[in-house]
Amino acid sequence: MKNMVRLRVWSFLFVFVALSCGVNRAQSATGSAQVSGADVLSQAEVFPSGKMTVRRMPNGGESEDVAHGVLKTGEVVAVHESMQPVGIKPNAAHRIEHSEFIVVREGTVEFEHDGKAEEVGAGGVIYVAFGTMHRLRNVGNVPAKYVVIAIGGDTKR
Repeated sequence: MKNMVRLRVWSFLFVFVALSCGVNRAQSATGSAQVSGADVLSQAEVFPSGKMTVRRMPNGGESEDVAHGVLKTGEVVAVHESMQPVGIKPNAAHRIEHSEFIVVREGTVEFEHDGKAEEVGAGGVIYVAFGTMHRLRNVGNVPAKYVVIAIGGDTKR
């Protein structure tokens, strides 16, 4: 079951990136961009788990930076994997100036946005639109693990 969820998460990521590349090519004749401080992700690459930078949060959560850069087709992307322990106070609600897909790998989170709260379990996918005030809260009985794929907007910073 765990391997099926992992396969679904990574399959979604690769399909999304492939589709976004095709959409951008259709919309842009240039097909490339340079963003200060971001690497151009122009070749296939593996990001081994043990070599990622881990940030520890004051509330006990963790975040591993997977990748940050510009795709050869021009999209600025940042990918990180986060873990929220059981029973902790979540990060404050915040407004994003980019778009995000959040793929829940393990556990159950509550996605608070636009005056409502929705539960999402392992294998579920959340889309956070540009400008959405939101937060995630672990409502399960195991640590919640999820992958965040940020695209465009202030992702380049």
